[in-house]
Amino acid sequence: MTTALPTASPLAAASRVLAVPPAEPDAAAAYFAARLAFHTDVADVHAALAAGAADFVVVDSRSTPSWDQGHVPGAVHLPTADIPQLAEEFLDPAVPVVVYCWGPGCDGATRAALALARLGYRVKEMLGGIEYWIREGYEVETWEGSRRTAPDPLTAPVDGEDCGC
Repeated sequence: MTTALPTASPLAAASRVLAVPPAEPDAAAAYFAARLAFHTDVADVHAALAAGAADFVVVDSRSTPSWDQGHVPGAVHLPTADIPQLAEEFLDPAVPVVVYCWGPGCDGATRAALALARLGYRVKEMLGGIEYWIREGYEVETWEGSRRTAPDPLTAPVDGEDCGC
């Protein structure tokens, strides 16, 4: 005697993950390539700066008290509201800009990037902002000098250097 295996109903087979099907490979490739043209992450920025890269400038778009609390070493302080008046004074239009603000819950860097792009600058947003810079254990400059905290073991690479991506 053979027992038939139960079959799932069409509704049970579709997960929320695939309720909207994945894009075709060509469309996905175009999307992800475009996304990388607009974003970078803290690990790549840190690695480039540590290697002495001079092909971009980092801009902190936060307020002065936030800047004083801690910022990426070597960054230019240019609060979002001041970008239209001061960008030309502090930035070379020929040099790409990487802008950051607080973190993933803040779209201040997006507003700053938009303001810079409207002025003709090539710009990328640093995903994670200063929050993930600090969480990954990278050094910050403060009004009192430099400091570094231990990496957050839930967000930083386990070997402290490279996540393998």
